[in-house]
Amino acid sequence: MNIVVTILITVLVFSVIIFIHELGHFVTAKSTGIRVNEFALGMGPTIFKINRGETRYSLRAFPIGGFVSMEGEDEESSDEHAFNRRPLWCRILVVVAGAFMNLVLGFIVVLIITLNQNAIASTTIAAFDSAATSSSMLKIGDEILKINGSMVKVDYDIIFSLVRDTDGKADFVIRRDGKIVELKGIPFPVEKNAELGQSIRLDFKVYPVKKTFFSVLHQSFFYSLTIGKIVWVSLLDLVTGRFGVQQLSGPVGVSKAIGQASAIGWQSLLSLVAFITINVGIFNLLPLPALDGGRLLFLLVELVRRKPINPKYEGLIHTAGFALLILLMVFVTFNDIVRLIKG
Repeated sequence: MNIVVTILITVLVFSVIIFIHELGHFVTAKSTGIRVNEFALGMGPTIFKINRGETRYSLRAFPIGGFVSMEGEDEESSDEHAFNRRPLWCRILVVVAGAFMNLVLGFIVVLIITLNQNAIASTTIAAFDSAATSSSMLKIGDEILKINGSMVKVDYDIIFSLVRDTDGKADFVIRRDGKIVELKGIPFPVEKNAELGQSIRLDFKVYPVKKTFFSVLHQSFFYSLTIGKIVWVSLLDLVTGRFGVQQLSGPVGVSKAIGQASAIGWQSLLSLVAFITINVGIFNLLPLPALDGGRLLFLLVELVRRKPINPKYEGLIHTAGFALLILLMVFVTFNDIVRLIKG
């Protein structure tokens, strides 16, 4: 795909995701009586601004972020409409609203994808590959309920659970002829993946489900949950060392992935958009300084102490956290460029 088109699509994707996130903060702040000084889309120098009422709306040069600046958010303010003057429950709602909107956007995108699919996959086995090894224990008509202890609600859960397995065997809980059956050590073919290493390969197919209002909602909701689970597990993999920081992707790597997905088709692009926006929502809720989750942590501490932490010290902590996030972004962007050059 043309690099200019890829860049334009990437900017559009990031802009929509960021706008929805900041809109969540903005609308919740306004509806709870908090004064919003500025609503900004993008970071860096201002290229456009307009004042409406008490709020300045601005467009910044770099589409890699955005912010909602509220009165009394990072400093003391005597304004009765300041963030720090509002009840604790109002402030908590404002802080989590951005991430919540990202999760809602992810669900809506998945819903659009599901509505446009020819069929919805079930979790009931319909056929085996010609050289299937799992057929020695599984049977056609088995409904898969769990794999290695993880609940299976949609077909994506099957793929995710098996991809993470490395020893060629998996434990299943199935429903067979109306009875719950546990099967231990089901053998599967194993293949090597450049990114995941050794993993199990799925060697059976599942029945389709008739598309109805409820089946579409069911598929969309649980597929969104599966994406969220993938994000959480990936973060745990970083903490435990299964994956290194070098494998993280920044804006350049994401732009490349968006270009590849766009070349395949709009459904692939929307799938990636759903993953990115749910990723943004969950990542923002991590209890780290400068993130919404970090601010939420301070509010929860205030709830326990019944007294807020000094805004000056909280502001310094968030500033330091923001600086570290910028350094991380520079690092992963550098790695993206190196991988791009090496091909």
